[in-house]
Order: sequence, then structure tokens, then C-alpha cells
Amino acid sequence: MAVAAEPAKVHLATGELLQGIPGKGSVTVAELKKWLADPANHQVLLPILPLGLDAGQQSLVGLDKNPLTRAKVELGRQLYFDTRLSSDNTVSCASCHHPDEGYARQTRFGVGVNGQEGGRNSPTSYNRILSGAQFWDGRAASLEEQAIGPIANPIEMANTHDACITTLKKIPGYVVQFDAIFGKNGLTIENVGKAIASFERCLVTGPSPYDYALRLEPFAKLSEDDLLDLKEDAPETYALYESLKKALEETPFTESAARGKELFFSERVNCAACHVGPNLSDEKYHNLGVGFPADKPDLGRYEVTKNEKDKGAFKTPTIRNVALTSPYMHDGSQQTLMEVVEHYAKGGNPNPWLSDKIRKIDLTAQEKQDLVAYMEACTGTFAPVERGRLPE
Repeated sequence: MAVAAEPAKVHLATGELLQGIPGKGSVTVAELKKWLADPANHQVLLPILPLGLDAGQQSLVGLDKNPLTRAKVELGRQLYFDTRLSSDNTVSCASCHHPDEGYARQTRFGVGVNGQEGGRNSPTSYNRILSGAQFWDGRAASLEEQAIGPIANPIEMANTHDACITTLKKIPGYVVQFDAIFGKNGLTIENVGKAIASFERCLVTGPSPYDYALRLEPFAKLSEDDLLDLKEDAPETYALYESLKKALEETPFTESAARGKELFFSERVNCAACHVGPNLSDEKYHNLGVGFPADKPDLGRYEVTKNEKDKGAFKTPTIRNVALTSPYMHDGSQQTLMEVVEHYAKGGNPNPWLSDKIRKIDLTAQEKQDLVAYMEACTGTFAPVERGRLPE
């Protein structure tokens, strides 16, 4: 019996999986067949997370049921940027989750076909490899389920799953790929979800000034003599120290950000009650008083669970790269990070279901600025991504 090959490690920070099939213009069927004929493009991959996120390396979500391969990620990349998934060929996944706007959109609400607006801000599509249930209310149990939801949403892509598949089947390049990756007659809506989810799991935030500073903390306790000994006895560790120090010089973690970090994780301010873990999100749902008071507030998670305690509760977003994804909150009601800090400082808006984690905090003007500086210092780079190169 043949032994399955070990997964090939691939470092997501390099962005090599996002570059598309080499070439220019539309991808031809001939190019796709050549690409798909290479066994390396079908080998299962083990994604390695960037510095900072790597603390979650043992907690990757979804790969057991939907393993990554280069061919599947590339197919997902094409679908993510392809407006042909929508009813009138105007809206793609990237329309609401755009790489130039932090894989979110700097509009208050998502904008779909014919300029229709939803009632919620577009969530980010990065770092989903550490996330299970999706959407602000967690109504999609997986990234695969989330990926196909907007296709059939009447105010997003305004299509049907059947019509979407009919369209894709008229594009030979897609038929060739789905059949090669998923087997004969592999072009199904479920496999569309698997491909897009595979691509999205490769969208990750790179190391931030916060990550560099955090990893340098143990070295700060070493004397000059200790560092010399380290250089001689553990050259790899010393090389890491040097690279971290250089990176921090290029993207400084300011004194204000350092003070903000202490506040963020302190018992007094305790942002880390919800913004915790490698992705700085607990992946849970909380009522922050956003949207209250209102005659008919968005009840969020309650509409999924029908549990009274979930009324007005929404999923905790990540702090990573949050500086790139304004406006904020599920309803896009807060334009700046300072507004967000002010909302928490006042204790949110009172309502019967307000989270017990929300309470008034007396903060000075400087402390508020420091908290904003810390959140800004959690910004890392995104790897470049090929947005064109779609099947003819």
C-alpha cells in the first residue's frame, strides 16, 4: 500500500500561494491543463503562520475537512476576484473584502448588486485560518459555508447557487479546474465554497511592530556579555535577535504604543477580556451596546441561537490590522479607533443584555491616545496578491 506523502510546508507570510499562474492576461485552458498536470500543485500543504500569528499554529481551523493544495488555493483566488459569480457580473468577493482596504471595505455597510446596502459593516476576510464560525452573528458554521452565502444573498451578489453554477459551467477553464481538483463533475456550489475558503485561509497579516517588540522582550533581560555568549553558543537564536531588532528599528513600537499595550492587557482596562489569543479575538459574541438605544436594534447572535442572552451580541473582531478597516463595529457607526475607545470608556450604551465585561473606565486623554497607538502598532503587511488572471 502506498504511503501518503507528508504535507509540504509553505510559509504564508511569503504570499507565494497568492501569486496566480505565471503569465499575463486571462488564463487559457492550455495554461490551466499544464498547471494541473504538475503533481506538486495537488500535494497537500501545511501552512506555516507568520510571526505573531504563529502562536496559533496548533489551532488551524478547517484543514482537516478541506486540505490546502496549490491548485485549490489558485482556483479560490480566481473565484474570489471574479464578478461572474454575481447575477449581473458586477460584484465579487473582493467588492466587499478588498485587498486595498484591509480585506474589508471602508463603507459603513456592504454594497451589493445595483448599489444595494446591507445593514452591517463588511467583516475582514484575513486570518480566517484561525476562525471557525463566520459573519458578525456566526450564522455560518464554517468558512466554506460563509464563502457561498453572499452569492445567494439578494442584496449582495443577488444570484442563486444554481444560476452561479450554470454560469461557471460555461467557462471551460473553471470546468477543467474543478474536475481536476474535486473529481469528475466537481463543479458544485459546495466545492466553490471549498476553493474560496482555501484561498481566504492564505490571507494572513504579517508581523507587526507589536509582534517584534513582544518577541524581543526576553532578549532585553540579557547583558552585553550574555548576548556575546548567545552569539557564540546559539548562533541561530542570535540571528533571530538581530533580525527582530532590525525589524523594530524599521517599524518602531513607540513609547505611546508600549503604554497602550500595558493598558490594553491591564486589569483596569482589560481589552484582553475579549481581544485575546494569537489573532487578538476570543471568537465569541458580546453585546457592547452598539446600536442601542433604537426602536428596532439589530439583535445579532440572537437571530441565530434564539437565546435571550445573545440579544445584541456580535462577534469580537481581530485587533490585527484594525487600523486599516474603518469604519468600526458591526454597524459601521464609529469612524475612528478613538471613537471606539470613547465608546468603551463610557461603558457602552445601556441595554438589558449589555455584556458584564463592559463597564465605565476613567481614562485620561493621553491614555486614550496610547490605546489607539497600540492598536495601530498591531498592523502588519499583507503579501501581494494577483487580482487578475481569471479564466477566459
